[in-house]
Amino acid sequence: MRYTPKQIEKYKRQKYINSLEKVTKNLFKMFRDKNITQNQFLEKFEELKKNLDKQIDITLNSEYHEKIKSYIDRLYSESQEDFILDDIREINMTYLNRLQKLKNQTSYKKDKHRYKSRDEDWG
Repeated sequence: MRYTPKQIEKYKRQKYINSLEKVTKNLFKMFRDKNITQNQFLEKFEELKKNLDKQIDITLNSEYHEKIKSYIDRLYSESQEDFILDDIREINMTYLNRLQKLKNQTSYKKDKHRYKSRDEDWG
C-alpha cells in the first residue's frame, strides 16, 4: 500500500507536534523537580532539543504549537548563556502553565451549548 503525499505530511506534522509536546512535558517535570541540578537540566534539555531538531521542520497552524516552538527556541538560546536554574524556574513554570491554558481553551464547549440548561425554562 502506498501512502498519499497528504498522509505523509499529516504523519510528519503529528510526529513533530508530539516531539514539541514531549519537550514541554519534560521541561515542566524538570522545573518542578527541586532536586535536579543545573548540569542535569542542561544535559537533558540538549538531548531533547537535538531530538526535536532531527525532525523535519513543519509549518504549524495552531497558535499553541507556534508558541511552544518559540518558547523552546527562546529557552535554548537562554540556556546557552550563563544562568542559574533556581532563578529561572518560577518564570518558566508560569509560562508553561500559560501554554497549557492556551491548549485547554480549545477543549471547552462552544458558546451555543454552554448555556443550554439556562435556556430550557423558556418553554
